[in-house]
Order: sequence, then structure tokens, then C-alpha cells
Amino acid sequence: MTTATPGDRLPPLVADAMVIHHFAKSDRLDVLGASVSELSTTHIVADEVDKYCHLYPTLRSIRELEWLRVLPQDTDEELIAFERWVNLLGAGAHDLGEASVFTAAEIHRLVAITDDRDATKVGRAWGLDVHGTVWLLTRLHGMGKMTLVEICGHVDALRETGMRLPCTGRELPRWARERRLL
Repeated sequence: MTTATPGDRLPPLVADAMVIHHFAKSDRLDVLGASVSELSTTHIVADEVDKYCHLYPTLRSIRELEWLRVLPQDTDEELIAFERWVNLLGAGAHDLGEASVFTAAEIHRLVAITDDRDATKVGRAWGLDVHGTVWLLTRLHGMGKMTLVEICGHVDALRETGMRLPCTGRELPRWARERRLL
């Protein structure tokens, strides 16, 4: 994995429901939107997240976010790839969102963002570029878009919503340095 230098751009990203849901639940979607240049998700993920909009005080639907592109996934190529990813990941409601994200990552050459460890292993085994929220935050820090204190605060805020991340905000600098993310 390479570390970013100030001025680097993030590659185009596609995020799963877990990422978007917890940023919304922690009232930090605005931070995410202001920090990323290209973020997409899928209709399946949008439907999944929108089921919980009553929990987000400032959000009626993630489809209203002008900085988030919702991909339709309606071509034959996408439908065939989606079926393959469903078979690889599973057919549970949770897995359908990840299958749609991995389909988008494969077809549109996007970096998938998910914090599901099992899905990450499968995606990487099949050649996808898959990373988690901590990777995203450390990249934003490396680009000069967030301070280390800010990303540590975001990690703690996301964990407070129940998001399972590999470290706390206090542990983040050491954890990320050990993995060459900082």
C-alpha cells in the first residue's frame, strides 16, 4: 500500500452501506462529502441506508446528497457481474449491498470501501482494490485534508455509533504506522 502525499487525489470510490450509515449516524456525512472528490454507491446500498433515515436528524434520503453518485447497475454486464458477486459473497440482505458495491468496483474500476473483513478478503482474492474507513481517513490525512487529531476524532465518533473499526482514535496513529498507512 502506498501512502499519499499532500496534493494527491483519492481514486474514485464506491462505498457500502456500513460506511455511509455510520457517517450519517455520527452526523459526519458533511465531512465525508467535503473530503472526497468522487464517491459513488449503488441503488441497493441507497435503499438499505434509507431504511434508517429516521435515525439521522438532517437526512431524508442519501439520494439527496449532491456529492454522492448513485449508480443504477442496469446493464447486462453489471447484472452478470452482480450475480457472480452474490454467489461469492452470499445472498443475505447485507451481502447484496456488498455484492453491488463490488460489481461497481469491478465494472467501473472503482476502489471499494467496506469495513466487512470477510467481504474484503473475498474482494481482494478476486482482484478488487478494497479498503476500509480507516484507510480512507488516513489517506485524507496524508493529502492534507484532515489533521491527525481530526481523523482520530472521526474514528471515535464512528465507533460510538457501533461501527466496528480495527482501532480506537487513540490507537490509530500506532496502528496505522504499523501498517504503513501514516
